[in-house]
Amino acid sequence: MSNLSIVSIIVTLFVSFILPLAFLVCYALGHKKQGIWSAWLLGALGFFVPQILIRLPILTGLSQLSGFAAFAQNHPVAYGFGLAFTAGLFELAGRYAVARCLKKNLTCRRALAAGLGHGGIEAILITGLAYLSNVVFLVMLQTGGFDTTLAQTTAAGGDVSQLLAARDALMNTHWALFLLAGFERLLAMTCHVTMSMMVCYGVHTNRVLPWTLACLGMHTCMDFIASISLFIGRGLTLAAAYTIIYILLTAVTVLSILILKNIRTRMAAETVQARPYDPPA
Repeated sequence: MSNLSIVSIIVTLFVSFILPLAFLVCYALGHKKQGIWSAWLLGALGFFVPQILIRLPILTGLSQLSGFAAFAQNHPVAYGFGLAFTAGLFELAGRYAVARCLKKNLTCRRALAAGLGHGGIEAILITGLAYLSNVVFLVMLQTGGFDTTLAQTTAAGGDVSQLLAARDALMNTHWALFLLAGFERLLAMTCHVTMSMMVCYGVHTNRVLPWTLACLGMHTCMDFIASISLFIGRGLTLAAAYTIIYILLTAVTVLSILILKNIRTRMAAETVQARPYDPPA
């Protein structure tokens, strides 16, 4: 394995596992006694419960049905849109529940922390743990631990096909793909912060419908862009697919940053207006 691949794996592990936790600690310590920890935890639950505990088991069950598998194969656009829309819908429900829980003390910083929790826990669970496993695998390969495990499994009569497949996948993947996974997490976390802020601002201003619909639209768009990868090998090369995906995801992220700045400006202005009048000394 090349040094570039090793560095790329470590960078993505840092971005998707260490960075979300480090940002939480720094943000909470920089804003003590403002409910940052609890807001982050609520935001994390807003992703974990609807997505990990509800939606993914449903999709796993559906994938066992031959009709569903055939539909996914024959109608990639509809399948990709369905995955994107349901992901946005389920996570929107989680975001809304979090915003309602925070409503009594829904400050801009707590809304931001909830978004960091939502995007951070997704990064850790979806990418961070996988790359932590990759690093462990790398250490085993470099130290001879893999060969020992392989020999022991073979001697015990176990199936080594999965071990060999994991090794081959790690060895044969281009280093740029490892790095792109980290870049994708940065983009996704930024968008998740914005989308949580959108829902929180909608609850805060009692304008829930327009802001939740905007959030759902952005989330569906973001996930549907990723479904372009379903067309690799169907007239679309790997390089072309990834170029299109990351250009579009970057554009959506830039838009989300502009929206985030606008919401923070509005909430800051409303906070100033809500302060009691201080007469001159």
